[in-house]
Amino acid sequence: MNIFNRAKDNAVSFLPGLALAVAIAVLAWFAGSRLPIIGAAVFALVFGVAIGQFYNPPRASSGLAFAGKKVLQYAIVLLGFEMQITRVLVIGSRSLSVLLFTVLAAFGAMAALWKLLRVPEDQAILIGVGTCICGGSAIAATAPVIGAQERDIAQAISTIFLFNIIAVFIFPAAGRLLGLSDEGFGLWAGTAINDTSSVVAAASAWSDAAGNQTALSLATIVKLTRTLLIIPVTLILAATRTARARKVGGGGSVKGGSVNFVRIFPWFVLAFLAAALINSFLPLPPALPRLLVTCGKFMIVVAMAAIGARTKIKDLVSGGWRPILLGLCCWFAVAAVSLGVQSLSSLL
Repeated sequence: MNIFNRAKDNAVSFLPGLALAVAIAVLAWFAGSRLPIIGAAVFALVFGVAIGQFYNPPRASSGLAFAGKKVLQYAIVLLGFEMQITRVLVIGSRSLSVLLFTVLAAFGAMAALWKLLRVPEDQAILIGVGTCICGGSAIAATAPVIGAQERDIAQAISTIFLFNIIAVFIFPAAGRLLGLSDEGFGLWAGTAINDTSSVVAAASAWSDAAGNQTALSLATIVKLTRTLLIIPVTLILAATRTARARKVGGGGSVKGGSVNFVRIFPWFVLAFLAAALINSFLPLPPALPRLLVTCGKFMIVVAMAAIGARTKIKDLVSGGWRPILLGLCCWFAVAAVSLGVQSLSSLL
């Protein structure tokens, strides 16, 4: 009974924020249908940010947080119902070489610049991890491993989120300017945009304008493959911190070093794979996957509305220009290397 009451209380606390996100999403869905070259997800982010600067009551915060994270994850799972598992595995394996080089590019740029820019080491590591893996989720998973302070976590998340918002607007336009194909843009977005939400928003905008789902499906698969890199990267960071602690004699001056595998693993990726398996091998009525995927796309719009509504522009730049410049350099390195590796691999 206590569990039921707790669940009911949580559901009630989510309602105001979730209702606000859905209302914004409905408006954005309509606007996106009228202007598909922009797309509903981009409209949702714009409307959410605009509303959030003036109207963001405290009672809506839990629902907006739920919509921005959990609803997005559920949406990605539903997108799995239009995927064939063989395509998921092939695209995921093909993208590994690009992902490896982009990880090296992000950490290379971070290692080369953090001292020059006088950014604290932990903050620089978090910016590098957030750029090359999965934004805020990677930062949250890595922070306890390196023993990062709250101010470093907050600054890294703000820096990464600033570029998440920018990416949603500039990547589709840049992709058209570069003459990318649907496949090329999907791979670029999946490897070079920081956070999952921004990847699916930018890819949705591209797919809406293109009139097909090629970029969105490919970007989603690549991004989920990239998300799994959080496991080896955090293990390497933990090993590095442990080795450093031993080198200095274990005197307690080096924090972190442990990894909670259960906590950092992106379990929704397994649900996405399960959805792709079901779609691949079970005789589903053709209308059912289409309905589930449409629901997933609308939930992406809801998530972007919530993310926008929680965004305070002044907070994103409050930490000064140094971490922002470091984040920009890491992001540029990842985007450029992604395009370069794809070009060399004849993937475009």
